[in-house]
Amino acid sequence: MFDLHRLRLLRELKHRGTLSAVASALSYSPSTISQQLSQLESEAGVPLLEPVGRRVRLTPQAEILVAHTEVVLERLDRARAEILASISEPAATVHIAAFQSALLSLVPQALELLRNEYPLLRVQVVQMGRQDGVSALLNGDCDVAIDVEYPGISAPRPSEIERETLGEDTLQLAVANKAGAAASETLGSLSSYPWVMEPEGTDARHWAVALCREAGFEPDVRYESSDLLVHLRLVEHGHAAAFLPSLMWRGWLPTVPLQRLPPHQQVRTLATIVRRGASCNPAIQAVRQALSRAHAYKSSSGVLLPIPNQRPNARTGLSEG
Repeated sequence: MFDLHRLRLLRELKHRGTLSAVASALSYSPSTISQQLSQLESEAGVPLLEPVGRRVRLTPQAEILVAHTEVVLERLDRARAEILASISEPAATVHIAAFQSALLSLVPQALELLRNEYPLLRVQVVQMGRQDGVSALLNGDCDVAIDVEYPGISAPRPSEIERETLGEDTLQLAVANKAGAAASETLGSLSSYPWVMEPEGTDARHWAVALCREAGFEPDVRYESSDLLVHLRLVEHGHAAAFLPSLMWRGWLPTVPLQRLPPHQQVRTLATIVRRGASCNPAIQAVRQALSRAHAYKSSSGVLLPIPNQRPNARTGLSEG
C-alpha cells in the first residue's frame, strides 16, 4: 500500500524539479523529503530517483507512479467538490493567481461580486506571471489562475488543467505624442526608438519582438520590467514606446495616445484555468463566474484613439505631437 503523503512528495518533485524546491514550498528540510522518498522506494520495490550531476530525476517507474497519483488526486478534488456541492452556500478558501493587468482590473470587480453574493467564501489572491500561475496551479499552490495567450504564441496546455475562456483583450501601441507614429502601418518608423518590454522568456516579450520584426526592425529594448505601470510611466515621459493591453484602462481614461495594431495581432485571449477535477467545485465555480462577469463589464474609457493623419517630422521621421 502506498502512502498518499509520499506520493504527493514524488509528484511535487516532478513539477518543482529539485528536492530543495519541494522542501521550500512545503516547509520541510531537504533531508526529510529525501527520507520520505526513500521510504516510498521501499514501498514500490524499485528505484524512483536517479542522480544527474548534483540533482536527481525521476526514473521511468517513478513517472508511472506519478501518473497514477495524478488520477488519485483528481478524484480527491472531485470528492471535495461534491462535498461542497452538498452544502447550501460555499464556505471555503479559494486561492487565485493573476498577472498584473488582470489583478488591476478584473480581480477587484470579481471580489466585489463575491463579497456581495458569497459572504462565507474566502478569497486569497497572489500576483504571478502567466508561466508561474500555471506552475502554481499544478503544484497545488492556487486553485484558479488567470491565463493569457498572445497572438501567434501557442502556449503548452498540461493535460492536468481545464481551461475556460473569459474573452479577448485588445493590445495597443502606446507612444508619447512627441514621438508618436503616424499610423499603425508605420510601426517600422519606431525602429530607432527605445522600447520597454516584459522580461525575456515571457510570452509577452516573444510576441512583442515578433511583431516588431514583422514590421521590419529589431526593437531597441532599453527598459525591461514585468510591471506594466513602469511601462506606462516610461511612455508618459517620452522615454519609450510600449505595447499595452486595454485592461490597463478599465475604470479610467488612457493617459497616452493609443494606436491600433495589425488585425491579426490586435487581441490576446484571457481564460481561467483550474486543475482537472476541480471545475465542479462550487466555490471555484463561483470565482470563475465572478471573473467572467467582471470581464464582461464594458468600460467606456478603453476606446482607441483615432489614428492620426499628420505629416511626419522631417528630422525624426515621426509624427508631431
